[in-house]
Amino acid sequence: MKLAVVGGGSTYTPELIDGFARLREELPVSEIALIDPDPSRLELVAGMARRMLAHAGHPARVLATASAAEGVAGAAVVLFQLRVGGQAARELDETVPLRCGCVGQETTGAGGLAKALRTVPVVLSIAETVREHAPEAWIVDFTNPVGIVTRALLDAGHRAIGLCNVAIGFQRRFASWLGVEPSRVSLGHVGLNHLSWERAVYLDGADVLPRLLKERGAELAGMAGLRPGLLARLGAVPSYYLRYFYAHDAVVREQRDAPTRASQVAALEARLLELYADPAVVTKPELLAGRGGAFYSEAAVALIASLLGDRGDVQVVNVRNGGTLPFLPPEAVVEVPAAVGASGAAPLPVPPVEPLYAGLIGHVSAYETLALEAALRGGADRVRDALLAHPLVGQDEVAEELTGLLLEAGRAHLPWAASGAVGG
Repeated sequence: MKLAVVGGGSTYTPELIDGFARLREELPVSEIALIDPDPSRLELVAGMARRMLAHAGHPARVLATASAAEGVAGAAVVLFQLRVGGQAARELDETVPLRCGCVGQETTGAGGLAKALRTVPVVLSIAETVREHAPEAWIVDFTNPVGIVTRALLDAGHRAIGLCNVAIGFQRRFASWLGVEPSRVSLGHVGLNHLSWERAVYLDGADVLPRLLKERGAELAGMAGLRPGLLARLGAVPSYYLRYFYAHDAVVREQRDAPTRASQVAALEARLLELYADPAVVTKPELLAGRGGAFYSEAAVALIASLLGDRGDVQVVNVRNGGTLPFLPPEAVVEVPAAVGASGAAPLPVPPVEPLYAGLIGHVSAYETLALEAALRGGADRVRDALLAHPLVGQDEVAEELTGLLLEAGRAHLPWAASGAVGG
């Protein structure tokens, strides 16, 4: 079985390789193609991957290539984990919005829109290469903003499922607190990518979330960056990304006085690449834990194994809404538990969503529709509309100013903006 990784030169990649090596019985991989346009990074990461597999006694071959066509040819699954513009572009995503008093974050708000604008066209171009050279392959998207990117892929007719590590991170933490195997814990997870809540935590089918909130409420609030009283009132656990909505002004104040995450990750990546260059390093470095993406490899292995093995088990993924959340259009992409098998992921029924959550989900989902339109068709007016629709922006003058700033900052990655064709 061949797997391909688009963005294979990422410092994340050894996390994936570690998962493939440890879970080889679940996923018998014979070839892993790492695809990346940066030859220096690709060589280092591929070398690290080969040493890790050899150390684990795994027979898989590692192909390193800048050619998407060569890399994806014959693959059963293609994982997308690319970052258009690298950490330099992320730095702009995190700082430009702050100039207008808005949260600076690479997956949500104005920064998330900037990333979507430059990412969606590249992803769709590579997906067409997959369609040509591996027409039966599944695309597993880990590229942010996952909800928008996954919808772009689905709208273009690709066999795609979006994946995030938020849900599996919660599941593993809850299982640890409960002292049980993760397989005994499932989640009442609902929302959109990076806009989700755990409304139930099931241990062998019984909801233990009230107990966890009582015993671990302060710790859960700390994880979310929110006040314990809010979680007690909600009776649910928001993902960390809800902090950008529930504590917007406090986050902006903090961000203005702190180093950007982009600068921190860039420094961390430099140290990781030094380790990957060391022939004596044959296992995943502990330093990689600081890069983010905890449990990503396990989530990816589980999803791929279920798609190819037709397991029908339940995993939290990003899929078409259909009628799952009746207040959203069927074509929207939602993040919910789904049964995963050879035909894809079928979302399970979700209990009615309270207005407190449904209102925000609907608001952000409408923004995602406009953001995708802007990414596909360009135009300053479309960018402005998307910003105006986002609850973290939502003001005319702010949207107007941000549109100009984002297009200026992103010109290198937006051909339509660089050419001056920025009209609606």
